[in-house]
Order: sequence, then C-alpha cells, then structure tokens
Amino acid sequence: MPDFAGPLERLIVEFKRLPGVGQKSAQRLAFHVLRSSREDAERFAHAVMDVKDKLGLCTLCHNISEGELCPYCTNPNRDQTKICVVDEPHSILPIEVTRSFEGLYHVLHGALSPLRGIGPEQLKIKTLLERLATGTVQELILATSPTVEGEATAVYLARLIKPLGLRVTRIAMGIPVGTDLEFADEVTMSKSLENRREL
Repeated sequence: MPDFAGPLERLIVEFKRLPGVGQKSAQRLAFHVLRSSREDAERFAHAVMDVKDKLGLCTLCHNISEGELCPYCTNPNRDQTKICVVDEPHSILPIEVTRSFEGLYHVLHGALSPLRGIGPEQLKIKTLLERLATGTVQELILATSPTVEGEATAVYLARLIKPLGLRVTRIAMGIPVGTDLEFADEVTMSKSLENRREL
C-alpha cells in the first residue's frame, strides 16, 4: 500500500471502516474530500456529527428520530390499527416507497439469533407488547427479513401474539417482478408457491 501523508492515511482508514468500502473506494473518497473546498468538508463533518448528536430512537416505535417521537408516530393520518414490525430502521424505507402501507411501525433492532447470543430480551419486543395492550391495534404485519433469523423472529412473534386475539400476518415472499423463473433459487420458488393467490 502506498504511503500517504498522515491525515490522508487516517481518513482512508476511517472510510475503510464503513460497510462495503474497500481500499480503493476509501482512497477515492479521501481524495475527493482532499479536493473539496473547506466549506464542503465542514458541511460533511457537521452532517456526520449531527447524526451522532441530534438523532435518537423514537420512544414509541424505536425508529430513528430527531425528537421524542418519529414522524410516523406523530402523523395523525396514519392508521393506528396496523403495526408493521421490521428488524432494523432502514427496513422502513422499502415499505414506505410503495405508498401502500398507511399504518405505524415497530423496529425490533435485530432478529433472534441464539448463535450470536440474541434472544427476545435483546430485541424491542417488550415495548411492542405494551403497544398491543392498549387495544387499538387490530393487525400486526411481520415484515422481518427473509433470512433464517428473520423467519425465526416472525414465527416467535406470531406464537407470542396470536393468543392476544390480534390478526397476525407475514409479508409474502417470492419471485421478484421482472425476473425469469430459471434464476429463482429453491427457497424463493417454494415461498412463491406457498404465497400464491387466486386470480
């Protein structure tokens, strides 16, 4: 690896710590910052510090929030009878861009993974149960990731919540639109057949 001036080398090392950023990408980013104006660099630094200093978790749904409650929880137009459970805050965006879900969210901040020491106590399940105890919610939509951990989390929550008399649903999984069946793996194909609907 070539030797760079100390500050530039430290910046490259910090960029490499970001997910998905390798040596070459880190160097490109560092040189971009070096070529940028001081004002651009300060805006970038302030944006990074603002994320650390001004953001926290919504006290109700645990989404990322600038205040005590996130914009979804404070929006009176959202359907209070439906809660969509996701494993991480970044999982909300793909649901929101569809513009087809008008309810609220609950972020677990992970998925069950006994091998990694993540049990129900490490997830935001207790506050979910507290929200359900109010009696307002009629349907819980489980939108955890289609991984072994996400499936285990969905099954665990369904077994825990169904006795409460709520409707518990799981998002459908299957073949993405615009792809060819020959490229579908057997699990995806199996889920597609399981989640078929009548036309």
